Amino acid sequence: MPGLRDRAPVYLDCDTGIDDALTLAYLVAVGADVVGVGSVSGNVSAELGARNTLDVLALAGRDDLPVAVGAHDPLLGRFHGGALGVHGTNGIGDVVLPRSPADPTAESAAAMLSRLAREHAGRLHVLAVGPLTNLALALDADPDLASLVGGVTIMGGAALVPGNVTAVAEANIFNDVVAAARVLDAPWPVTVVGLDVTMEARFEERHLEALLAGPPVARALGAMLRTYFRFYSPVLGRPACALHDPLAAAVALGALTPTLAPVVPIEVDTTDGPGRGQTIVDLRSRYIGYPPLPGTRHRVVLDVPAGFGDTLAEALLGL
Repeated sequence: MPGLRDRAPVYLDCDTGIDDALTLAYLVAVGADVVGVGSVSGNVSAELGARNTLDVLALAGRDDLPVAVGAHDPLLGRFHGGALGVHGTNGIGDVVLPRSPADPTAESAAAMLSRLAREHAGRLHVLAVGPLTNLALALDADPDLASLVGGVTIMGGAALVPGNVTAVAEANIFNDVVAAARVLDAPWPVTVVGLDVTMEARFEERHLEALLAGPPVARALGAMLRTYFRFYSPVLGRPACALHDPLAAAVALGALTPTLAPVVPIEVDTTDGPGRGQTIVDLRSRYIGYPPLPGTRHRVVLDVPAGFGDTLAEALLGL
């Protein structure tokens, strides 16, 4: 797993809603070596996600980063229209940001990923915080891709906790189950940062108040978070929100070391029954004396140190 000190180049694949916007700002704040960003339909359409990404990056002083538009529809079926009730009609809490002078690149997100994997062979880390359609398309188009990428971290899935779309399925996995299965079947190491830990990593009301009283970038993010808090406060029982994507970014960068992350087989249920979208994590190897299980190359993060909300707020207030 690359650490901040290693300066591993990062390709970010996202569906820029509110927690994606926090992630973009966090990556800029900590000086991550982001070499490219791709958009995918999820929280919003891939096209709107790319525009949100460009505008957030420009606000954070990084309008130089290339952003590519990715897949509009999942591998099977059509884009469902987004999570407007969670992220607002424009994906970023209905906050209107200054328009970035930059436009998306001409290449697709899948093509960008393949190109960057060759330019940074063996070193590129893929951080995917939306549906995995672009990664699956890149794998299909480039048989060598998995061997060229240093590692993959995804925000997705639920191992021991309920889903957030169905009883068992998390949104990023559910929104393109075929792509998720393809990504986890590929011969590259994947770290899965799912609802087991992201629902427990939170911004509280004091974090929101600090951002709203902070410098311009922090204030804009705080304004977005008002919408996120409106959704999550009834879920969590108090004014707060979950920090899904930023937590995955911190794990990917090595800025946050999980306290429990076993290497286990992981499969995605692609059936049409009630289990569709479930990440089936085989945890039998946690028991002493159980024989090693085949296909154990992926880590699932089950526990992380407390206090990430404080760490994230501090970073964002520094922009």
